[in-house]
Amino acid sequence: MSNITLRQLKVFTTITQHTTLTASAEKLFLSKAAVSLSLSELEKQLGHALFDRVNNRLILNQEGKRLLPLADELLHRSEDINNLFLSNQPLHGQLKIGASDTVGNQVAPYLLRDFRQSTGHQQQSLWISNTSLICQKLADYELDIGLIEGKIQSDNLLMQPWNQDEMCVICAPTHPLAQYKEIQAGDLEHSQWLLREAGSGSREFFLRTVAPRIEIWNEAFQLNTTEAIINATAANLGLACLSKLAAQSALFDKRVVMLNLPLNMTRRYWLLVHKEKYQSPLLKTFVSFCSDWKMLNSLQSSR
Repeated sequence: MSNITLRQLKVFTTITQHTTLTASAEKLFLSKAAVSLSLSELEKQLGHALFDRVNNRLILNQEGKRLLPLADELLHRSEDINNLFLSNQPLHGQLKIGASDTVGNQVAPYLLRDFRQSTGHQQQSLWISNTSLICQKLADYELDIGLIEGKIQSDNLLMQPWNQDEMCVICAPTHPLAQYKEIQAGDLEHSQWLLREAGSGSREFFLRTVAPRIEIWNEAFQLNTTEAIINATAANLGLACLSKLAAQSALFDKRVVMLNLPLNMTRRYWLLVHKEKYQSPLLKTFVSFCSDWKMLNSLQSSR
């Protein structure tokens, strides 16, 4: 068997992320024919097809899934070698971070600021989405690390507790419940709720912590951004359950009111990495930095 090249592995991993030869070729700045030839040669050398061909899409099969962690590690180690003598900076390469909504919008900017100041490393990307999609991109090796709000079950991902925040229930100042000093579960019967989409951490928290205490409630609207949830709440379209960090500006401006519920509204954040992901010096340093980072101190000093 002839030697497998890093270029072949790069083509392979790119196809796993883009699923078509056309999209992969555009990403790699190669012709579609060159990408197809590289994949064919790799599969011939290995003696196994790595993808199932479904219409014009290439879907990773079991053999491809066996190769992916090793290919990812070799490409990252190659990048480490290329960067080894290029600079006096100890950390090199691109760090691809995924964060769910509250972490990505309210916490990650300050985390990244402190990480850059501490290490001098400047090459990070931040992709903000819901918890479910973050986990999918981690499983597909499209992200190096995930910072999420909702707890998940996964055989492929390592999950460690990270930080925590407080959730709250808010309503419009004109909502009848806004006048209550304390809210009992019974006061929420027949209430209308504004919820994020399936797969989001705030929706999962509501369904696990608040909804079981209410016999009858309705989902008035499903909205896929926190800003839309807050605006719809201010317009008195329903109640919402979201992070205090996300709601703080609207609460300060008195656009919405926080309800005092007799519930533990603490929510934990989680740090995720793929079990088989090669942990480069950069990734190890970032994981360690996250573990030691004092979120509340950093946020309070910034606001």
